[in-house]
Amino acid sequence: MKITHVLAMAAAAGLMLTGCDSSGGTRESIRAVGSSTVYPFAKLVSESFSRSNPGMRSPLIESTGSGGGIALFCKGVGADTPDMANASRRMKVSEFETCQSNGVNDITEIQVGLDGIAFASAQGGIMMNLTPEIVYKALAANPYGKEQTNETWADVDPSLPATPILVYGPPSTSGTRDALKELVLTAGCETDPAMEALKDSDKDAFERTCTEVRSDGKYVDQGEQDNLIVQKIQGNKNAVGIFGYSYLEENEGRVQGLPMNGVEPTYDNIASFKYPGARPLYIYVKLAHLQAIPGLQAYLDQWMDMWNRDGPLAKIGLVALPAGTMEEMASRIKQHPKLTAADLESDSVLEAERAEAQTANGTQGEAAEPGPPSDTANKKAARSSRAWRPFRVPRRDGSALQPLLLRDRFGPLRQQRHQQHDRCGARARRRRCPLRPDSPAARPRPSRPAPSPTSARR
Repeated sequence: MKITHVLAMAAAAGLMLTGCDSSGGTRESIRAVGSSTVYPFAKLVSESFSRSNPGMRSPLIESTGSGGGIALFCKGVGADTPDMANASRRMKVSEFETCQSNGVNDITEIQVGLDGIAFASAQGGIMMNLTPEIVYKALAANPYGKEQTNETWADVDPSLPATPILVYGPPSTSGTRDALKELVLTAGCETDPAMEALKDSDKDAFERTCTEVRSDGKYVDQGEQDNLIVQKIQGNKNAVGIFGYSYLEENEGRVQGLPMNGVEPTYDNIASFKYPGARPLYIYVKLAHLQAIPGLQAYLDQWMDMWNRDGPLAKIGLVALPAGTMEEMASRIKQHPKLTAADLESDSVLEAERAEAQTANGTQGEAAEPGPPSDTANKKAARSSRAWRPFRVPRRDGSALQPLLLRDRFGPLRQQRHQQHDRCGARARRRRCPLRPDSPAARPRPSRPAPSPTSARR
């Protein structure tokens, strides 16, 4: 009886998917929605898929923001709902529960690469060495529960320019905004001992105090199109923009990255998790749509073919996963494991990934290099640098988190592989390895002579 019921549900799902969509036509093309950061990567995969499969319709990729995309994804199963959700942060437990309540029961989570939240200005514009504390004091609506009075960067820190604060950034529906809150604002807020105490006594008040962004015109919401932020800071040399690292690389020569904790937003610093704004990128797939939507599995395979360290996606700014994590994600594309709430409640995979990346890049034991704390006994320092624990989602009932223990399953294999792994590798001849002493980017450039008055007039 149970088997019959399952078969009936599968048949019903197939009928729904092969029926008419909201526009009245038959849906035979793949539809993905979500993150503006993931969008250019998903678009390139879509174009490659169309060239490899000329008989199939081109996938429809929409930039709706991570939160908006997941909301559409979780509305239900059927032709009028997306097959995939792209996200620049991990799905929340509450979003997963919404999916479950709407019949989206079987979901596969695939991490496709890494990205960084880049702080940037126009080439030749304002240059600052930022910290999470500085960013928090400048952008928080009520820093440490007090009135926001900072009008210039010098008001925040006397060592910074006396330039009016003007930051163009993502909206509240964006995964980039979520990552900004988690990795930067909260980390800056927790530098104050009173905020640590507030976190224990009133979590809601702590959340408001630490993550609410000022609305007096100093922070300007630019929507889901990160290219608009690039255009805005190009038009104002005193403005700062916040967007994904891929847009920083795409616009090299027009914008410049601002260091965070003295660490530049570069490919290698993000891959090794030295840069505080490093974050994983995800895609979520409805397993009920795999058989019903033509080419969906082939589209996932296309991601796997393009996400290597020297692949097409890396050329447009995607930071490749550590080797062990990449192997695990390739297995997920083939085997389609089901996502559970327990998976989302654990950050053990991300912690293992950070340790793996640091081992692969030879960063462990280098005390001189800035980066996330490696001493887990130093809990306060660990909490003040959220780069190594992104998107931790506590249980609603306050109970202890249950680790996935994937490190125990994959750890030995990963360690064996990473002993032979060189992060720079073939990339040493490219500009994305500026930290190597033999890299052309690391060599000092001769200074240009000042123009003569005659040439200036010409």
